[in-house]
Amino acid sequence: MTLLASTILSTGCATNPATGRRELSLIPQGQEIAMGQEGAKAAAAQMGIYPDSGIQRYVTMLGMKLAKASERPDLPWSFAVVDDPTVNAFALPGGPIFLSRGILTHMNSEAQLVSVLGHEIGHVTAKHSVSQMSKQQIFQIGLIGAMVVRPELQQYGQAASQGLGLLFLKFGRDDETQADELGFRYMTNANYAPSEMAEMFRTLGRLSGDGEGSRGTPEWMSTHPDPGNRVQKTQQRIASAATPFTGATVERDGFLRRLDGMVFGEDPRNGYFQQTSFIHPTLKFRFDFPRGWRTLNGAEQVIGGSPRGDAQIALTLAGKVAPSTALQNFFQQQGVQAGQSSTSAINGNPAALAQFTAQNQDGSQIAGYVAYINQDDVTYQLVAITPRQQINAYDAAFRNTIGSFQRLTDARLLDAKPQRLRLVQLRSAMTLAQFNQQNPSAIPIAQLALINGMQQSTRIAAGTLVKRIVPE
Repeated sequence: MTLLASTILSTGCATNPATGRRELSLIPQGQEIAMGQEGAKAAAAQMGIYPDSGIQRYVTMLGMKLAKASERPDLPWSFAVVDDPTVNAFALPGGPIFLSRGILTHMNSEAQLVSVLGHEIGHVTAKHSVSQMSKQQIFQIGLIGAMVVRPELQQYGQAASQGLGLLFLKFGRDDETQADELGFRYMTNANYAPSEMAEMFRTLGRLSGDGEGSRGTPEWMSTHPDPGNRVQKTQQRIASAATPFTGATVERDGFLRRLDGMVFGEDPRNGYFQQTSFIHPTLKFRFDFPRGWRTLNGAEQVIGGSPRGDAQIALTLAGKVAPSTALQNFFQQQGVQAGQSSTSAINGNPAALAQFTAQNQDGSQIAGYVAYINQDDVTYQLVAITPRQQINAYDAAFRNTIGSFQRLTDARLLDAKPQRLRLVQLRSAMTLAQFNQQNPSAIPIAQLALINGMQQSTRIAAGTLVKRIVPE
């Protein structure tokens, strides 16, 4: 072992506040907090905050109650629900916690919500992200992450903001077991029924399994790998506890009433994908990504990446500026060299288009196209980039995507509205299948059973609140 490595190991270890263990930690608390705050800004900008102040206050109140009773009460904790339909929750270093509206619509009690909040708080108190970064030296993100954070050219290089890169850290199974244990501790200390933690894990398992209602691996489980049988381990913790948890809080009805009216699934008013086409009914435009590309509709931009990860196209708002002026401003950036340009309209919309090359801070070269297209007094920026040596391979795809931007005229697509979660209180006992016959939902019954935490054959007592999904 070198002297340098010995020095790092001897000086870089610290006691984990949640576990009491000595662990490698090269990142001081001040830096941990700063990185988390940067990541929180990126998350809010990329996903958008769900516009319901009541649900935001509710989640914050519950989260702060747990966090202030944890081993790190003095961190600048924050809690927010993002406008994301995927089933997800994530924690950033130093205190920011995010839940998606998608995971909320799959919960059926306040105790289930608290179990997820406790788990995410456990990742922070146990410094799991800090430990990963200390071991892996993750201090940079590349081209894709940089463009997700900001569209400016200077952010395309390897020295880009760390912000959103933190969102893609994946915890290991040991970290997951520890976060489960801490979440169990936090929720039971707050007198919530831990059996609801098992129910939440059961729902997440159904989401990723092959059974009825399965929708593919939820985002939460892709970054929070299952350390084993979570349901069984939670039941074992309950059995080993010194208390029977009699009278512990579940709070089903009050929680469900807070969800009444929440958007379920994609909100087409914010834009949506139909195969390779991105459609925005509110702004009345559409354009096409190359076939086979991975795409993402964010709060500030729409982005697509090639299957090999060596090319990217992003659309953002450029404001009220004229296309030709916006193009001139683009080429005023240092290190950007203009190629062939055109001011011809694109599908009837005023536009300015040019090829360009630029140098990253690491000395590598990128090449691509930038286009500014004006519709209804709003100018949009489309940037398509790839390493310079790959430009010939992607030239046609870049041109086709830019040339596909056009006004949306299909009345059916313009009139797209979101689905919403609504509650029905049963007047008489019935099965979920019978309920669905009387109160048809806009989703398959298998999925309806999943979001209600029931089976289709479950007999539901009179007076029970049941979720259904209906078009707006």
